[in-house]
Amino acid sequence: MSEPHHPAFDTDILIAGGGLAGATLALALSHRLPQLRVTVAEAFPLAPDARPEDYQPSYDARSTALAWGSRLIYGDLGLWPALSPHATPIRRIHVSDRGRFGATRLSAEEHGQDALGYVVDNRLLGLVLMRALAGQSAVSWQAPAKVVGVEPLAEGVNVRLSRGEDTLSLRARCLVVADGGRSGLREQLGFNVDTSDYGQNALIANVTFSNPHDFVAYERFTDAGPMALLPRGKPGRAGREAALVWTLEDAALEGILALDGRDRLARLQTRFGWRLGRFVKMGECTHYPLPLTTVQEAVRPGMVLVGNAAHTLHPVAGQGFNLALRGLVALVDAFQSAVDAGRPLGDLGILQAYQSRHRQDQQDTVRFSDSLIQIFGHHSAALSAARDAGLVGLDLVPGARRWFARRAMGMGPHATSRSAGKSS
Repeated sequence: MSEPHHPAFDTDILIAGGGLAGATLALALSHRLPQLRVTVAEAFPLAPDARPEDYQPSYDARSTALAWGSRLIYGDLGLWPALSPHATPIRRIHVSDRGRFGATRLSAEEHGQDALGYVVDNRLLGLVLMRALAGQSAVSWQAPAKVVGVEPLAEGVNVRLSRGEDTLSLRARCLVVADGGRSGLREQLGFNVDTSDYGQNALIANVTFSNPHDFVAYERFTDAGPMALLPRGKPGRAGREAALVWTLEDAALEGILALDGRDRLARLQTRFGWRLGRFVKMGECTHYPLPLTTVQEAVRPGMVLVGNAAHTLHPVAGQGFNLALRGLVALVDAFQSAVDAGRPLGDLGILQAYQSRHRQDQQDTVRFSDSLIQIFGHHSAALSAARDAGLVGLDLVPGARRWFARRAMGMGPHATSRSAGKSS
């Protein structure tokens, strides 16, 4: 068993990035390995007065779809009682090809679950994580602070943090990079990144329609790109709001953004159809490009990339954050193995074993998401007929539908069954 407080280091694990991934990792570590000192460096200042119980959702709040497996992870960390009053359940998923007969339907009841997943506002999830971390004495924060330099040490790293005009150096046994795919720290450290450009963008907005959503999530493939509508609102009553994720090529995105509000709604109505009645409101739109980004070697002695710093996926299947959460649980398992074996937390063999375990899940999830884009991104008559037959086949063959549902629920063959929050 390694020393609870290694005298040669200022902290055991330094997490660069205090967003949803970094904060979740810090909380999981405090539950599983409370003897370790964890430091979180976050570029934005903390808001100590913000409390989950004061949260009032705004119409334009951005949200995340948590798969059933992710709901179990947050349940093990003790967060679900605070999240569940605001988490909109996805009880059914309807996958269809606009203008054609192909469709498949997934139901939580068919799989003996309360929901296939949940839609949670990002800000609420962040507030709940901050409240839980505030009670963890082994977790400290450096915020606002930014990592500006990293030098290897024997069995660890020296991390230089910029805090305004001041610079602070902290010696850590392992650095976890969790600050997303666009921060620049990954490139600064020299990790090789593979990027495939889909030539597409995600348009994000919240929308209101005339019919209740009945807790159904829609994945609609259209000639203008796939779109997803995720139900939002109170979990006990089917509302009339959804989070829209619309995938558009560059020219199509420019055309949509150039429209006024009424014409934009009409275009959305034309592409989606009338399953939810008339679209009556569309909130503030944001958009970002959609590359597939992976890092083949996401570990080094004393360093590991997680979340979007290690991989970004197409949002078509809503698997990116759920894949990241499973990776965090696998990393905590790796740190547990290091502690149990008395090995350094940043031992390359330990981190490579983690990467090997998570890589198969990553490759399978990328393949699952990528295949949907490839299959539904072409419009030839032969391929359209084939994918319609495939969707009908999924709907008619229980085994195939179950496989598809388990993927959507984040319960594939490589999803961890070990809880993130319980002691081993």
